[in-house]
Amino acid sequence: MQIIRHSEQTLKTALISKNPVLVSQYEKLDAGEQRLMNEAFQPASDLFGPITLHSPSDWITSHPEAPQDFEQFFSDPYRKIPSPDKRSIYIQSIGDILKFLKKKKPEDAFCVVGITMIDLYPRDSWNFVFGQASLTDGVGIFSFARYGSDFYSMRYEGKVKKLKKTSSSDYSIFNNYYIPEITSVLLLRSCKTLTHEIGHIFGLRHCQWLACLMQGSNHLEEADRRPLNLCPICLRKLQCAIGFNIIERYEALVRWIDDESSDTPGATPEHSREDNGNLPKPVEAFKEWKEWIIKCLAVLQK
Repeated sequence: MQIIRHSEQTLKTALISKNPVLVSQYEKLDAGEQRLMNEAFQPASDLFGPITLHSPSDWITSHPEAPQDFEQFFSDPYRKIPSPDKRSIYIQSIGDILKFLKKKKPEDAFCVVGITMIDLYPRDSWNFVFGQASLTDGVGIFSFARYGSDFYSMRYEGKVKKLKKTSSSDYSIFNNYYIPEITSVLLLRSCKTLTHEIGHIFGLRHCQWLACLMQGSNHLEEADRRPLNLCPICLRKLQCAIGFNIIERYEALVRWIDDESSDTPGATPEHSREDNGNLPKPVEAFKEWKEWIIKCLAVLQK
């Protein structure tokens, strides 16, 4: 196992910058937010740790790319910025890909992302992809098919038995498609993927500073090691992109975990699509993340 550990000064510069304008912006954050973000360069921090690489197939080794600090993020001329008339994120459950999303994109959408349990094969020469996106059009499609516990088993029911040829405007092939058991692990993995990809649409590149949601992942094992939270450098980027109070954001996340956190089993393939909206939310796998948020709130509210 390899640990990527940056110096305190490197992390401090990546977070705050040496640009006087950006330093001044940082100093205007309230004391609690600065205290939390400063954990980025505290060697003994138990909130934000270094990146660990477990094998040569991990993302950073396989896909070398230049790191993006806050100043580079802030100065990126191609970064999409929400506006008062384009500030909504739409999540659309569909079967087909990007042209459909682009045609269905509402006028007030900053972006629209499709989610599906159908495996994605954008080209015959590719094995599969977890997602596809067009950041210039603000659309993306993400598959959670391989996050289900039974995807690789012989009993997986979501495979197309017979090839069906349909017109480009006919989406009926996806009607009544297989729905796997909705477990807390599937929900956690799906939240990681979806929020990671939406982060890209806001201009956040892959994180190479600390353990972070915005790290790339090359395989499911690496995706499972990636935390659900943003490191302080990426947190500052997202706060700059959309604007929010960190305490209010973290309190809302705790409420989201606690709301409807019943022990009742989640959906099974036998449930109809009409029933899915009323099912309890399985959040057992979010327990560790909730404890982490509460630790952050304690730092923010000192």
